Formats: sequence, structure tokens, C-alpha cells
Amino acid sequence: MKQLIPMDSYGVFADTHDTIRANSLIVAEMFGKQHKNVLADIEKLDCSEDFNRLNFQPIAYTDDRNRKQKAYAMTRDGFVFLAMGYRGKKAAQFKEAYIKRFNAMEKQIADLVSARVQFPRLTAQIALLHENPRPYHFSNECDMLNRLVIGMNAKQFREQHSLGKCDSIRPYLTAAQIALLDELQIVDIGLLVAMPDYNQRRRQLEWYLAKKTGRILSA
Repeated sequence: MKQLIPMDSYGVFADTHDTIRANSLIVAEMFGKQHKNVLADIEKLDCSEDFNRLNFQPIAYTDDRNRKQKAYAMTRDGFVFLAMGYRGKKAAQFKEAYIKRFNAMEKQIADLVSARVQFPRLTAQIALLHENPRPYHFSNECDMLNRLVIGMNAKQFREQHSLGKCDSIRPYLTAAQIALLDELQIVDIGLLVAMPDYNQRRRQLEWYLAKKTGRILSA
């Protein structure tokens, strides 16, 4: 299954439809259970066929003997339905941990969706500044925003994290970085009208970021 936000140590990830899911293999490890028993628990849940189809998607993984094995990608509702049957203090701790992870990823997805909505507005404003906008006009603006928040441009980030040339870097950023990039992108949309000069915009964004975060940026 393709992932929008990569899977974390809890097996929680977001698919390309902005749905948060948990990998049953990692859930089994976290709860101290054999995966085959978790699969059996899922397959004997007393839920409707529609609920099962919507919340427990079969996926495959390769085990340490290079064999294809079955797992499930569970939605939040699917995980809660399954975990209700797990008792004990340790199970309760992991239930709380998973709820926190689902909540945090929901916020991360919301910020990604917001950034997705704002990006065409940013590019439209850039196009207004130039009679014949060139690709570097757009890439320079994006690189500036990325450097302000993560200290490098997208190409450098992809190289550092072994990503493909066409991969978006945002799903690989922290929730805080995504939120800050989204905020700076919104501010920059306004600045593009008021400050056509690139260096003036950069200095204004640096000032804004310093005021927002307390960071002192080098010249």
C-alpha cells in the first residue's frame, strides 16, 4: 500500500487517500502478541462485512525467509474495535499511545491538506510577478521557504533521505515543520503582492520566523 506519510515505529501511517492506518504486524509486536493470533482476532471480530471491508484492508509483507505473508492495514476505527478486546495494564498503555499517534497524525494530515490547497495560490501569485515566468521563479520561492524551515532545499533533503526526484518532501517532515511551512507559505502569498523583490520578501519572512519561533537566523 502506498503511503502519504511514512510508517512510524508504531506501524501508524497515512495512505494516499489521507486515511490513517495501523499495520497489524507492528501492532502485534507492540502489544506483545504473535501476529498470527492478531490476524485470527481480526478475522473473528463480530462486526458487519461493510465495517470489516472499510476498516481492515488486507496487505502483504515479506518475512525474514523471503515469503509473502498477510497483514492488515487498520483504520483508527478498526484498531479501536480490535484493541477493545485486549485487557491489562500493558495493553491499556499501548491503547493510549496509539490514540495519541492517531491524533498527532490527523493534525499532520490537516496541515498537509492545507499546504496542498495553498500551493496553487502561491504559484499563481508568483506568475503574476513575471510577464514570462520561468521554472526557477517557482523553484527559488519554494527553496527559500524550505531553507527557512528545514535548513536546506528540497533537492538536498531528497538526497539526504534517499528519496526519488519526483517525491514530495512534505510527508517526510515533522508535524511542526509542516505546520510552519504551511504558515510561511500563506504569509508569502501576501508578500508576493506587497513586496515583488525576492530579497526583501526573504528578509521579511526571516523576521516573521524569528518572531514566531525565537530563532536567530544567520544572514
